[in-house]
Amino acid sequence: MHVTLTIALVLCSCMATLAQTFSVTGKITSASAQQPVPRAEVLLTNTGSLYKADAKGNYTIPNLAPGTYTLTAYSVGWGAATEQVTISNSNVFLSFSLQPLEGKLSEVNVKGEREKTFGITRLNSVEGAAIYEGKKSEVVVLSDITASKATNNTRQVFAKVAGLNIWESDGAGLQLGIGGRGLSPNRTSNFNTRQNGYDISADALGYPESYYTPPTEVVDRIEIVRGAASLQYGTQFGGMVNFVMKEGPEDKPFELTSRQTLGSWGFLNTFNSIGGSEGKFRYYGFYQYKSGDGWRNNSEFDAHTVFSSVHYNANDKLEIGFNYTYMDYLAQQPGGLTDAEFDHNPQQSKRDRNWFNVNWNLMALTLDYRLSERTKLNIRNFGLLAERDALGYLEKINRPDPMEKRLLLKDQFNNFGNETRLIHRYDLGSSFSTLLVGARYYRGFTDQKQGDGSAGSNADFRFYSKSGAPNASSYDYLSRNVAMFAENIFNLTPKLSLTPGVRYEWINTNADGSYRDVMADQAGNTIKDEVIAEDRSNSRNVLLLGLGLSYKPTEQMEVYANFSQNYRAINFNDMRVINPNQFVDQNLKDESGYSADLGFRGNVSGTLNYDASVFYLAYKDRINFKNVEGTTNRIRTNVGDSRNVGLETFVEADLLKLYYGKDHKTSLSAFSNVTLVNTRYSSPQTDINGKEVELAPPVIAKLGLSFKHNNLKLAYQYAYTAEQYTDAPNSVLEPTAVVGVVPAYWVVDLSGSYTYKRFTLETGINNLTDNRYFTRRATGYPGPGIIPSDARNWYVTLQLKL
Repeated sequence: MHVTLTIALVLCSCMATLAQTFSVTGKITSASAQQPVPRAEVLLTNTGSLYKADAKGNYTIPNLAPGTYTLTAYSVGWGAATEQVTISNSNVFLSFSLQPLEGKLSEVNVKGEREKTFGITRLNSVEGAAIYEGKKSEVVVLSDITASKATNNTRQVFAKVAGLNIWESDGAGLQLGIGGRGLSPNRTSNFNTRQNGYDISADALGYPESYYTPPTEVVDRIEIVRGAASLQYGTQFGGMVNFVMKEGPEDKPFELTSRQTLGSWGFLNTFNSIGGSEGKFRYYGFYQYKSGDGWRNNSEFDAHTVFSSVHYNANDKLEIGFNYTYMDYLAQQPGGLTDAEFDHNPQQSKRDRNWFNVNWNLMALTLDYRLSERTKLNIRNFGLLAERDALGYLEKINRPDPMEKRLLLKDQFNNFGNETRLIHRYDLGSSFSTLLVGARYYRGFTDQKQGDGSAGSNADFRFYSKSGAPNASSYDYLSRNVAMFAENIFNLTPKLSLTPGVRYEWINTNADGSYRDVMADQAGNTIKDEVIAEDRSNSRNVLLLGLGLSYKPTEQMEVYANFSQNYRAINFNDMRVINPNQFVDQNLKDESGYSADLGFRGNVSGTLNYDASVFYLAYKDRINFKNVEGTTNRIRTNVGDSRNVGLETFVEADLLKLYYGKDHKTSLSAFSNVTLVNTRYSSPQTDINGKEVELAPPVIAKLGLSFKHNNLKLAYQYAYTAEQYTDAPNSVLEPTAVVGVVPAYWVVDLSGSYTYKRFTLETGINNLTDNRYFTRRATGYPGPGIIPSDARNWYVTLQLKL
């Protein structure tokens, strides 16, 4: 209640401040004759808003709060001119003189800095070849975050993104697990996960799980889009997460960055990157190696990651880019625990023969071509060659390991995709509109095998059946997807815009293979053992509609709303996977629904940033587990419909700048990130109907302070997650610990950094109060059972930049 009241008071003061606004007026003329430039426009770089000049070259930008703004004037056939203006307590007059272009039409390249708000900002209405008008978006700026970047500490990196439920499966940040608005965090599978705009998951359609996570040390920013994001990025309910990688500097031919990190339990991380620009080429690359023993026994890991990118600017209109990513890691998995074992000693491990191996090769070829000042073409070709091997004893955790042959799962992924977008800005009446059209083709192929592995304890990823082949199941999964989408921003007035959108999808999934059907009697004798061939195919056509609305009473405040339909096809694990802890209903149906947002957001001269919104998420034919009566077994099936409704709030203020003025050299920022969620099932299953949706904690809150003075940075963060259920029937306690309650937990992190010339020293303590808690119960790897989170740990990083 106190947090909510504080948010309300801060927002009220914010709106009061925004009430005092001013304008910038001026004239756009030719530099030689001082005559009005026809069809001239002024771009307010801070927000991406455009303002037309009249026939006499006069323009007006109204409702600007005090602050510093960057304005760019241009017109077709004329060079651009950029000026910066500061508004204090009066209107400003600013004129531009443009030079005519001679010969070839050159590109107007405008780059504006985002509002600096201690690591979090939002996307402009139009960026690159994408539209974000009326959508809920956040941008995590990594250079402004003081955190444990060597371990990809998700709790710190995403601290200011509202409503994220985070799974902590390993202390090294090898796999990302985030979910929002009551959706499962399992390997971020409810988000469309991208790197530099292209897919990075195992199979974006049939197996949308992310085994590769870009190292935080190499990420420039992380873009998160929810609500109506499904129309541009796929049919998923969660939205889109895009990791934008760093690029080489534009102003020098060579730059070297070297970061060395040591931490608790033998943690070692070495990161080295080079980048630069030479002529028409710009390049960047890095190599990262990390290893450690982990807090729990049997938790060692060893990981290598390589990334390289080359961009070639052929001319003023054409840019070609190539990216290659390689990752390989081997991790021992200590397995899960029962509730009693966790209470007794969460550091213990009951499995010493479980291993996980991932090899990832990701490639992308991109092309950006500017057809004119107002039209841009973006083409992304991307492919994945990867494999994932899981080896271990997966029976219920309350059973001892008999030290016999282990279960081995081997998946190979071979995917290719193309996404082409055309964005065009055109005049409509007295205003302008922006049209985005796009098409996507995706082909995913997965070879999945399952059978007996070795009876040893080492990481031996070979099958040990009599024939040397997988003897549990062997499948080829083929997924194909063709999509077409379009969105258009209609600026009804200078303050009000409407953005309708549509997406058509053709989805085809195939499963061709065989599985072994074994049945035993009550005495344990085998009475049935046969191999069953299976060939399944499913095609569907999906049409999704959406609508966004944006109202900007001032340049510093926006009211936004959006609605979009969602769709989620059953994936490969829903078709055939043999797991002793769960079974799959072979008559599963796809899931569908819709999501809606209504909120307001804004900032005041870089000293105050806020975003508050309500959302509604409707889910039909939700796939989940239900108990098999009379047993401890569970079956994965369509359990019914659900609805999630919630409030997401974020407020951040620089307390010193608010008091002393925005030019004050020392900064003390405080933020509050609170999400409230209410969920319910509507199901024909009596043990599910009326229950809360699993993995949807009713309260997620993060509070923090950040201090900056010259080259010194300090950050303190408190994170709280309320109690949550892990299955649809809302089981409280179950002997196998696969389902049950995840108790409420809170964690405190402390980080700091200091830069001296070319050196930067970073250090911190995570889980400062040494709490014992867990964030998930696993049904399979890395469990099954409770997966404890790490105890108190420290890190020290030394960086050298040349």
